[in-house]
Amino acid sequence: MEHTIGFPNLGLEFTLSRVACTVLGKDIYWYGIIICAGFILAALYVNSRTKDFGITSDNLTDCLIICVPLGIICARIYYVVFEWGYYAQHPGEIIAIWKGGIAIYGGIIGTLIGLFVYSRVKKLSLASLCDLAAFGLLIGQCIGRWGNFVNGEAHGGPTTLPWGMTIDGQSMVHPTFLYESLWNLAGFVLLHFYSKKRRFKGEIALLYAAWYGAGRAWIEGLRTDSLYIGSVRVSQLLAIISCIAAVAVLARQYHRIKVAKAFYVPETDENKGE
Repeated sequence: MEHTIGFPNLGLEFTLSRVACTVLGKDIYWYGIIICAGFILAALYVNSRTKDFGITSDNLTDCLIICVPLGIICARIYYVVFEWGYYAQHPGEIIAIWKGGIAIYGGIIGTLIGLFVYSRVKKLSLASLCDLAAFGLLIGQCIGRWGNFVNGEAHGGPTTLPWGMTIDGQSMVHPTFLYESLWNLAGFVLLHFYSKKRRFKGEIALLYAAWYGAGRAWIEGLRTDSLYIGSVRVSQLLAIISCIAAVAVLARQYHRIKVAKAFYVPETDENKGE
């Protein structure tokens, strides 16, 4: 249950146990603790921004109650579907989420479904809900990736770069968990400050899709544990598609805003009432 993880060129080495503690005979894993910490911090931040996006704290609570379990279920379904060769032979493990096996894109899909249904029922702006969700996802992903570090997983292929990581004394590999964590942190900081100048509803969500998609497309190409369809990395393909689609929609929206401003004539005493 322990891993020795090192960064030889940086003179760092850690011996990490996957188990944080044992309570009533049950092992409590660091991965679960880290995921919970990410969720709590994300919820606290998003709650502090609800008024900026025309949403109430009660709306947020409702969304969390709906989207969190739905996101976990869809994250598991996504993983199982693309690893069906194994689960078809071990059907009893399909629901064994405690053994690992969830995918962020499945979680995002589940979250979007939950937000869509809730926005229709409550007659709220789906775009604004998605804007807030983008912040939560960035925080959760940034922190959650450190659970992969503790488990010694989600790493890349061989590398000779100065920050290469070793696991149990093996050859150096890309610390892709760190790449994605830092990428999400940078995205969160940028969008946090930019959001104060949001130009239209849904802009933050689209910027998130573009930013995360671009980073994930690159990082996924380095990983050794990707889910595949044939020879295609599924998450890399989805990342590329989501990035391109988001950029295209953003470009169209910015063009519309530019055109609208060009034809806008401020009201003056001379043209008032025309």
